[in-house]
Amino acid sequence: MAIVSGMRPTGPLQLGNFLGALDNWVKLQHEDKCYFFVADWHALTTGYEDTEKMKENIRLMVIDWLSAGIDPEKSVVFRQSDLKEHAELHLLLSMITPLSWLERCPTYKDQLQQLSDRNITTYGFLGYPCLMAADILMYKPEFVPVGEDQLPHLELTREIARRFNFLYGPVFPEPQAKMTKVTLLPGLDGRKMSKSYGNTISMSGDPDEIREKVAVMITDPARARRKDPGDPEKCTVFTFHKIFSPPEALPPIVEGCKTAGIGCVDCKKQLMENMIAKMDPIYRRRQSFLAQPSLVDDILAKGAEEAREVAQRTMSQVREAMKL
Repeated sequence: MAIVSGMRPTGPLQLGNFLGALDNWVKLQHEDKCYFFVADWHALTTGYEDTEKMKENIRLMVIDWLSAGIDPEKSVVFRQSDLKEHAELHLLLSMITPLSWLERCPTYKDQLQQLSDRNITTYGFLGYPCLMAADILMYKPEFVPVGEDQLPHLELTREIARRFNFLYGPVFPEPQAKMTKVTLLPGLDGRKMSKSYGNTISMSGDPDEIREKVAVMITDPARARRKDPGDPEKCTVFTFHKIFSPPEALPPIVEGCKTAGIGCVDCKKQLMENMIAKMDPIYRRRQSFLAQPSLVDDILAKGAEEAREVAQRTMSQVREAMKL
């Protein structure tokens, strides 16, 4: 069974990326044939004006993948732009996709509002669901790992596949959603973790950075003084404890918070050390990969070669079906 997923190289990954996607990818690669791609063309849909850091962002993102446990021997890791077949299929699918389908995409409307400071009223941004459909359908996966917020995108991919099959004959299966358990992390200030808010913790952070970031996390506002009792469920720090601290450590933290038996500073110190311990293997692997300059290029070249074999077969079937 084939699985397809990708990420845009927009900068260093944060812990939210790790827990929301990468952690699931690592598990999936032991169960299915996985195609994980660097979506550099997708990055251009909102970042076409400044591409100076693109190559470095790609390198660092792939290193983050490897550090998290993605194994190029088990998964096909490649760069989207290395396979021109993706561009060709995107073009052909754009010929049959009604404009209204693209305009009704929830993310299209949301991002036009959220990114109102950027000029993204472009064909590339409007048509990115077609490119996404091409990325997915190229490998004819049975399932695509998605969170609930991505379901509309996958449904559009299925609609495009159905339309193609209706017009030209059965070529593409309709990929189904493989709902993944997504661990949502708040940012340091309690809002959604986002680079635009400046409230993230880098996945590649060293112990000093982790300590620095945890130190400024907001806690329960009710604990204005050390002696004030608090509610762990209203505390960003405790949300991180539930992910990074051992299960047996949680009851004493809950009790200490509710009775003011433990102060927020001490609670944060426990979290710091538990996070450092849990992220240490990833941090050490990353340092090893950074010391190998040609590693990412070699992995992407090998992955592109393997992915191209599948992509060329698919495009041959597409051309034949369309009588091209």
